[in-house]
Amino acid sequence: MKALITGASGFIGAHLAEALIGRGYQVTGLVRRTSRTDRLTPLQVELAFGDVGDSDSLRKAIVGADAVFHLAGLVKALAYEDLLRVNEQGTENVARACAEASTPPVLVVVSSLAAAGPAPNGRPRQETDPLVQVSNYGRSKRAGEVAAGQWAGHVPLSIVRPPVVFGEGDPAMLAMVRPIKWLGMHVVPGFTERRASMIHAADLAAGLVAVAERGGRVAAANGNTDASAARGYYFLAADEHPTFAEWGKLIATALGRERLRVLRTPEPLIWGMAAANESWSRIRRRPHIFNIDKVREATAGSWTCTADRARQELGFSVAAPLAERFSQMTRWYESQGWI
Repeated sequence: MKALITGASGFIGAHLAEALIGRGYQVTGLVRRTSRTDRLTPLQVELAFGDVGDSDSLRKAIVGADAVFHLAGLVKALAYEDLLRVNEQGTENVARACAEASTPPVLVVVSSLAAAGPAPNGRPRQETDPLVQVSNYGRSKRAGEVAAGQWAGHVPLSIVRPPVVFGEGDPAMLAMVRPIKWLGMHVVPGFTERRASMIHAADLAAGLVAVAERGGRVAAANGNTDASAARGYYFLAADEHPTFAEWGKLIATALGRERLRVLRTPEPLIWGMAAANESWSRIRRRPHIFNIDKVREATAGSWTCTADRARQELGFSVAAPLAERFSQMTRWYESQGWI
């Protein structure tokens, strides 16, 4: 079996490549020539140079693939149009290239919980719940789902919406770990307790492989996810739903810190800081993850979802609790000199 991973140079890509190789797949990673591939080299992943905006490179990379995992995407941008160019048009390019293959591969599109929205009525979100995007990022990921869904009649398609993904090699979680490690301080936005689902990248990778091998497929010409059309969509998440404050406590315990100071920041201040940071990003022409769009998500409520469908249809489960996974991640940071 042969698999192609778009966005293979990202931290999730390395975990997925390792999981696929463990299952006996030959793995090719679609990467830019400027991408760092040091985590893929030891795994002997074959590299295909290209971009989701380059249809020719996609078609060449997909030749002979039995499964395509579409990870490539933007999480930050200076303009909504930039998000759409990659998250919508790039996804459609991948789906079209799969459809044009002599034998279309299974396509697993990795979207985001943001494409579905925060938890409805205080309970974990299910795949059949109505969609309520609250951010441009979420809208762009949903647009990518719809774009891929247009090819569902030609390609066996499944869509996975992970919540917060963390693990070894994750630069985003590092920004939270460093203040806890060095200052014993954890900043929480607002005074309202909000919960979030999480999944370690290795557990997500195992779930993605299961989706490719035995998952349901999105119905042809149906990009919706109402109660009658949600087949082929999956949430993959741990059963635990910690609050933002509890994230910090999990990290502090993993680092061996007995004391942790949780600083709750008033929401108006968070909005102001995000606006200032976004303005500075526009001046520098370099997008930053701490922007107004992300504050919209952070203040929209709890971001929880249930993996019940994946458990029932795929036999999905996580290999370790969050506390153990956080310890694993922080040990990796320390071994690499990141903290």
